[in-house]
Amino acid sequence: MSLQVIVNADDFGLNEPTNAVILRAFQSGVISSATAMANMPAFRNACALARQQPLLRGRIGLHFNLSHGRPLSEAILEEPALCNEAGEFDFSLSRKCLWLSRRTRQAVELELAAQWQHCLGLGLLPSHLDSHQHVHNVWPIGEIVARFAAREGVPVRLARNLGRNIGAGKRAFKALLNRRLRQLAGGCADHVCTPVDLRDGLTPQTGVLEVVVHPSALGCADFGDAYLESGESLMELLEQRLPGLQRVGYGALAGRRLSRATPAPDGPR
Repeated sequence: MSLQVIVNADDFGLNEPTNAVILRAFQSGVISSATAMANMPAFRNACALARQQPLLRGRIGLHFNLSHGRPLSEAILEEPALCNEAGEFDFSLSRKCLWLSRRTRQAVELELAAQWQHCLGLGLLPSHLDSHQHVHNVWPIGEIVARFAAREGVPVRLARNLGRNIGAGKRAFKALLNRRLRQLAGGCADHVCTPVDLRDGLTPQTGVLEVVVHPSALGCADFGDAYLESGESLMELLEQRLPGLQRVGYGALAGRRLSRATPAPDGPR
């Protein structure tokens, strides 16, 4: 199997300038996918663009958010590890957390369902699921997200598994987490990396690679990225490291999805 590439821009809907950059990146062919933040001020604008622009149709997922802004559900407001007294997200769970109480799990599930439903209510059927600041890399939240993705028949982003700065312990944890996400959700890319990982020469040869980007304007016809140095071109980097490769959306993983009728077994909470 030759390499297929998904270049996904996070944070669609964060604000209108971010929406404008992401739209232009689609139009320039730099990105092939994006994920939207359902609780952010410019989410309605993002959904309108997704409905109106043919390039975006079927290529916008949900960027599940537990760490920025205000939630869309009520129960999560009672979770001090997730929200503050002002009613805003304040994510303070340890990244090493392996268990959540039943009440906390239910609150997270309700918030995920509310954000998903908000997408549907504005005419956006998400193509896949990932999360803001990678909160679904916390094991029990990852299980919640992956089970939800399986029920909805969409893929989920794996934890980043390419990178020179991933130590042995973290790499082992990510391998176990990714195996669990695949078991529960079924549809996943094979490799996940940042532009820096591409710059470091870590491009795989086969499978499906997701490059996670946060594009910014760099002149009138180019793009930088939050992961790169100031003035460094995301467009040039992608062209150098991924020459001639077609950039696809998460629809390319349709054949990898688990049947909704065959749920994966429960695992550790």
